Amino acid sequence: MNDPRPVTDLAAEGDVNLSPLRHEWEDSHVDRATRELLDADAQHFLHQSLSTPCLDALVASEGIWLEDAAGRRIMDFHGNNVHQVGYRHPHVMAAVKDTLDTLPFSPRRFTNRLAIDLAARLTALAPDPLGKVLFAPGGTLAIGMALKLARLATGRHKTLSMWDAFHGASLDAISIGGEAVFRKNMGPLLPGTEHAPPCDPTSCSFGCGGTCNLRCADYIDYVLGKEEDIGAVIVETVRCTDVQIPPRDYYARVREACDRHGALLILDEVPICLGRTGRMFAFEHYGIVPDMIVLGKGLGGAVFPMAALIARRDLDIAADRALGHYTHEKSSVGCAAALATLDVIENEGLLERSRTLGAQAT
Repeated sequence: MNDPRPVTDLAAEGDVNLSPLRHEWEDSHVDRATRELLDADAQHFLHQSLSTPCLDALVASEGIWLEDAAGRRIMDFHGNNVHQVGYRHPHVMAAVKDTLDTLPFSPRRFTNRLAIDLAARLTALAPDPLGKVLFAPGGTLAIGMALKLARLATGRHKTLSMWDAFHGASLDAISIGGEAVFRKNMGPLLPGTEHAPPCDPTSCSFGCGGTCNLRCADYIDYVLGKEEDIGAVIVETVRCTDVQIPPRDYYARVREACDRHGALLILDEVPICLGRTGRMFAFEHYGIVPDMIVLGKGLGGAVFPMAALIARRDLDIAADRALGHYTHEKSSVGCAAALATLDVIENEGLLERSRTLGAQAT
């Protein structure tokens, strides 16, 4: 396999691992037909970490299963966080197919019943004062909308986010993100993107010894007080990549700090929303309400790219600006998939199921 990266990068972690051990694994797991597909993929796509080279080639997905080109079925525990209701759920597929037959695309500046119903459904699920919605084709784009709205609402361009966080791979998202694999050699990034240590008792920067002492939350308060012109604090409610679950009092203290210093609290729940924690939104476990919440991934029912920004009603202040203005902003197909996904979560008791499985796992 020809690879354009330096030899020093060929033994890296993750999907970019091209060490001899990877070749040995491929020799025993990848047949000739699949090898031809993987080689064709490598030939035609730009190489990038975390997605190239591919591990395998797929021909089908259903429920919890992936089927590869060699006919093997693989239980998918990851799914890029899009499959709360499984692949090809019949209710989701029926809704999507019906919409493809009637309104496959809804041009910008027009609305449609599916988009309106989805916006109403999401705001009904979210606690007050979260009551206004914008849609986007992906979570990264929704993060960008939240950042722009925070600037307009506060008159401040600075942000405070967490080291090691992931909010997407676009330039604005990696600026507030904290993973070196995305930020390295990409500067200059957005100005004014301050960072703080995350709440992670297992590798705490404040010496909590495995039991959070909330000094990480106090540090956020400290930075907000020192900088004075930070407009928004952006946090993944639950960090998914390495699973950081802050204690309940963490967000209460962060919420109080934001209120005291005039900063908005934006929670990124793109991978963790819609029932993965046993609640529709992960922040419900913490007894606080953010100023904005960003949803994505599973919202599209493992069929369509779909994300949403839900904001406080009084933040509806940008009528003369374009926060998103995306071609697929009110996608009829995406909204149909999302509405059907919410139906499945409710009708099949998936919140209760998640809590049951979570209790068994612990």
